[in-house]
Amino acid sequence: MSIAIVLLVLFVGIIMIIEGLYLTVFGKSIKLNSRVNRRLALMEQGKDHEEVLNTLRKEREQHNKSKRVPIFSILGKKASQANIAFSPSALIGIMVAVTIISAIVLITFTKLPDLAAVAIAIAMGVGGVFVWLNKKAKDRLALFEEQLPEAIELIVRSLRVGHPFSSAINTVAQEMPDPIGSEFGMIADEATYGRDISLALEDLAERIDVQDLRFLTVAVSIQAKSGGNLAEVLAGLGQVIRLRFRLFRRVKAITSEAKFSGFFLSGFPLFALAAILFIKPDYYDDVQKTAAFVPAALIVGAMIVLNIFIMKAMVNIKV
Repeated sequence: MSIAIVLLVLFVGIIMIIEGLYLTVFGKSIKLNSRVNRRLALMEQGKDHEEVLNTLRKEREQHNKSKRVPIFSILGKKASQANIAFSPSALIGIMVAVTIISAIVLITFTKLPDLAAVAIAIAMGVGGVFVWLNKKAKDRLALFEEQLPEAIELIVRSLRVGHPFSSAINTVAQEMPDPIGSEFGMIADEATYGRDISLALEDLAERIDVQDLRFLTVAVSIQAKSGGNLAEVLAGLGQVIRLRFRLFRRVKAITSEAKFSGFFLSGFPLFALAAILFIKPDYYDDVQKTAAFVPAALIVGAMIVLNIFIMKAMVNIKV
């Protein structure tokens, strides 16, 4: 069997194993589209506000220590943004287990030298966990960003009927699902125990890293220091965010054909190579012995990589 096909199947299998393990261990409790956010679900189990806050805060901050380690800092950041229920030690254990499985598969089904197989297995273990974490983080941040305009509208309506800002935040926590429901619920609970809401919002914006949330944080911070009609400011902010979303979706629709073309042009050579090697594994045996084979292969590989970056830059329009 071709090495390229084995590597592709192995990498896809790694992602599926990690996702299956995550769903098996945590099940429905980690679904993003649940109608009841996790904070309310914990309260329905009979836990008080302080106990729920401590539980959610522990889950939120468990990956902070891993951010200090240079090798795991990127993984820690992605795990924190995705609010992964796996602990840092569990993620490291998964990487080790996946690396061992990958090494066994590569040594068994390929003719690679043991050292090369181990090196590729390590890359598979770390890379597989990173790709999975990155996908989880992107999905959660995208959903948070989509929920934010509705949350701002709830805050504006609460402020206009005379409720304080802390009560408006609690309204969002009661009415909206995760991820924004539990995140704003933690802010409301922290404010109840005396923490400044502006500081809590700043910490959330720093961790979530969503531009529109930073706008909300700045607006609240300025209003707290200098005064003003916060409801009108947030109403304008909510309208701007919705207009940005509308423009972004329009740009996405316009560039979808170009994105597909870039994906096809970048992936087709690799697919064709894998198909040729699968149908006739000895197809390149004769040319492999020539002096020009390795330079030509490197040039083709560099051109494919360059094509990926060029096509991505052409369709990556900032909104």
